[in-house]
Amino acid sequence: MHNFKELTVWKEAKDLSVISYKKTRSFPKTEMYGLASQMSRSAISIPSNIAEGTGRNSSKDFSRFIDIAIGSSFELETQLIISSELELIESSVLEELKKQVVKVQKMLFNFNKHLRK
Repeated sequence: MHNFKELTVWKEAKDLSVISYKKTRSFPKTEMYGLASQMSRSAISIPSNIAEGTGRNSSKDFSRFIDIAIGSSFELETQLIISSELELIESSVLEELKKQVVKVQKMLFNFNKHLRK
């Protein structure tokens, strides 16, 4: 069992979700229940699944939750790209968020390798 609040990958994923959530506040009201909502849910899902996985009894179970977090990170990355193409997010903001997403993805992949050993 791990303390999720001590995991660097959880901290990075939590920070990513906060940044993402803040950036979607500037989306048009018409996107409140559309893309903005979907992005917030994807972003929040990443640290949430890491946290939930820490409560599991085995590394195999924990690894499954890390896999879900990885999937959510790719969802978020896709939604960021779509947001940019719809001109809802500036390219500089997109690049900043994509860097953070890729950083979290790498950390999740490496953490999952560790869990599977």
